[in-house]
Amino acid sequence: MITAVDTNILLDICLPDPVHGPASRERLKECLAAGAAVICEVVYAELACAFPSQESLRETLKILGVALETSNEKTLWHAAEMWKKAIARGEHPLRRRILPDFLIGSHAENHADQLLTRDRGFYRDYFKQLRVLAP
Repeated sequence: MITAVDTNILLDICLPDPVHGPASRERLKECLAAGAAVICEVVYAELACAFPSQESLRETLKILGVALETSNEKTLWHAAEMWKKAIARGEHPLRRRILPDFLIGSHAENHADQLLTRDRGFYRDYFKQLRVLAP
């Protein structure tokens, strides 16, 4: 079982968030016990802002047991299609969701079996094939 991990879960653990941190850490441990955990480029970049160096981020991901899994062309195209769908629905992308959210969802749907995130509604709405887990 491969679990894609959203930025909010990792920030909960790494910062640490007193409200969400313990539940996010516990759920990530459960996912790792069942298989691998991966992140996409967007999650890596968003997470990197919380670290003083690339080496410290690399070491933290290693300790957490989370690997960077790069996106393929199919994943990127699918993200764009879902973003276009949101725009066609009349959702102004900069008010509700931005392209990185669609990249995270598409990556999870194409490179993992499930997504661990606190943001459940959005992913369930646009990525119907994706199993979404919450802490």
